[in-house]
Order: sequence, then C-alpha cells, then structure tokens
Amino acid sequence: MSSPLFRNRLDAAEALAGRLLQEDLPPPRVVLALPRGGVPIGAVVARRLGAALDLLLVRKIGAPWQPELAVAAVVDAGAPELVVDEGLALRAGADAAYVLRRRDEEWREILRRRTAYLSGRARVPLGGATVIVVDDGIATGTTVRAALRALQRSGAARLVLAVPVAPPEAVDALRAEVDRVVCLAEPSPFRAIGEHYADFHQVGDAEVLAALEAADGMPAASAATVGRTSDAAASAAQASAARR
Repeated sequence: MSSPLFRNRLDAAEALAGRLLQEDLPPPRVVLALPRGGVPIGAVVARRLGAALDLLLVRKIGAPWQPELAVAAVVDAGAPELVVDEGLALRAGADAAYVLRRRDEEWREILRRRTAYLSGRARVPLGGATVIVVDDGIATGTTVRAALRALQRSGAARLVLAVPVAPPEAVDALRAEVDRVVCLAEPSPFRAIGEHYADFHQVGDAEVLAALEAADGMPAASAATVGRTSDAAASAAQASAARR
C-alpha cells in the first residue's frame, strides 16, 4: 500500500486551508464542520480564512451488513431531514422500515450532540455568507449530500465543499450540489478515508469541544495551538477510556 497522504487531521487541515486561500471566497465566511472528524480540520481552516466556525450535525445510516457504508443520512435542519441513496439501499438490503428505524436512532444522537457541543453557543447566521462545508474526507458522499441539500435553503450566498480526500466519482456527483468543490486528492481505487492518514484516530467529544473552544479565540490562536489542544484532548479521552 502507498504511503498515507496526510500525517494527521492537522496536516490535512493546513493543506486544505492553503488551497482555499487561493480561491475567491468573498466575506463574510462561515466554516461548517461535520462532527466529529471534520471539527479539528474546520477549526484550522476557519482560523486561516478569518471565518466563523459552526457545526453541521448530520449522521449517516449504514448498511445492515456494513455500518461504515452510508445508504442514507439524516441532517439537523430543525427537524430531521432524510436523504436516501435508493440504489445503494436496495443493493444493501436496507428497506424503508430499516432506514426509518435508523433515522430515529441517529436523530437521537444528533439531539445529544446538539446539546453537548452547542449548548449556550449562538448559531452563526448563514444568510448572505460564503459557507464552506468541511469534513476529514468523503466515502460514498451520501452523508455530505444530505447536509448540502439542507443548506440550500439557508440563504447562503455561496456554498463550497472542502475536503482533503474523496473518490473521484463522489466528487463528480457532489458538484451539482454546491458552487465549488475543493478536494486535495481523488485516489482511485478508493477504499477508506482512514487509509490516507497515518493517524486517523476516532475523534471524541472532548476533542470536538477543545476545537470549538480554540475557535472561540481564533484571532490569537495558531493552527499548531489548535492541533496541540485537540491532540491533548484526544490523549486524555483515550487515557480515560483505558482506565474504564
């Protein structure tokens, strides 16, 4: 297997921010990060672009036999908004009853995350803004497609999707959903996002909260500071888990 493209999410964030700085992105700018893996990246991108940072809460619905394969997704649009990849769902044996049951389960997790991450934080207004949706990578595109479709009613002046890595067919399919797609690498064949990172640890709630807290003080923070804070939070969470 070839060497990973990125050392970790911080490395990918720096590269992604550098590419976005070359784009025409009129202010005001808002970065919307997809929890959890997109948040450490979004914090760095927001700082580099001088943008506000907020979260875009969306949960994939995996195939019955392969949870990582998204056949549908539900997004927080005030009420749960569901987007289904009908062809993939049919091939995966995910019937309507299965999708609706999982929708309800994932909506409960969205509500939990909304409370855990955003309690007491004012949501950033999107009307008239250049909105940049950031994640740590795309696999099938179903999850991010649901998020983008919900955003199309937000009043954003321009909608940009920015990710470090994605399969070329997913990028092509998502171009119709946004004004611009910025993707650093489109490897083919594409197997898994994590294969393109040397460190692709699971991002926990502590790391998300650390990135959001760092973003609140972004003018004085550096990307390295965000990375160290996030890494420290991740280490603490892993140590805590090991003790349980």
